[in-house]
Amino acid sequence: MGLDDVLRGLWRWRRRLLLLGAISYVLLATLVWLWPRSHVARLVVAPAETTGIATSALLTPAPFLQPSLLDQRPGGNFAVYLAALRTPETAQAVARDTPILAALTERRAAPPLGPVREWLGFRIEADVDDVQAYLERNLAATASLTSVTWTLDLVHRDRALALAMLERIHAAAEARVRETLAELASRRILALEARLRTEQDLFLRNTLHELLAQQQRAALVVAADEAAAARLVSPAAAALRPSVPNRPLLLALLAVGVTLAGLLGATALLLLRGPAPRPAPNLATWPPGPVLRREPVLTRGRADRAG
Repeated sequence: MGLDDVLRGLWRWRRRLLLLGAISYVLLATLVWLWPRSHVARLVVAPAETTGIATSALLTPAPFLQPSLLDQRPGGNFAVYLAALRTPETAQAVARDTPILAALTERRAAPPLGPVREWLGFRIEADVDDVQAYLERNLAATASLTSVTWTLDLVHRDRALALAMLERIHAAAEARVRETLAELASRRILALEARLRTEQDLFLRNTLHELLAQQQRAALVVAADEAAAARLVSPAAAALRPSVPNRPLLLALLAVGVTLAGLLGATALLLLRGPAPRPAPNLATWPPGPVLRREPVLTRGRADRAG
């Protein structure tokens, strides 16, 4: 089946394709328009400047289009902070200090899927595992392309709840890093003090005193500084109007998708059906008119040989 046959078939079906495309677009656009919208709570952080603790690794600003920028991987305390954003401990803190469990339970019980879950005997009440799954799906940490700042985005239908959860997540991750550093410094201090009680060499005692002063300074900085891993650049904020999903963009993409899907489906159907059968000849005009028989014309040489 050639291209001309396909184009000719599409032209024959143009009215059907337009009607089917219009109905499909109206149905899908109605679904997109009625889909509940959510707010996006946003918070900007940067790796904090630490004070020489051995387990710290700082991110430094990188110029644009450098290998370090293209491979901008966090390290040290800030890497622990990013990993602690979606841990079970953070989910427990969010569930304890915010009404996210009640919101998830209400959402699971809402129609149309709520009655179906209840009829099938599925669990409706949310727990900490549901909160952690929600954070894994809706919390995003994005690195900036021009600096070392990171943006934390959290999507939820309730604006106030989204802001409260994002602030609690940041506080829980920061507290986790601070707790880890404080435990590390305290263990080192205890080990150095125990060694000093038994050490008799004067030179080794001086070295141990210097190490002990360094660890005591580290513990003091961790306890006093407000940011041990991530320094808050911009506090949690959200627009007054919901922004997810983007309805105008979805409607435009839906128009393009419905058009392409209709053309591809019609083309596939034409190729499966094969070329259209040719019309049969009209028997009323069969056989065709008399055929005039022309006598062969002999050339001059053939005529001479015949004579």
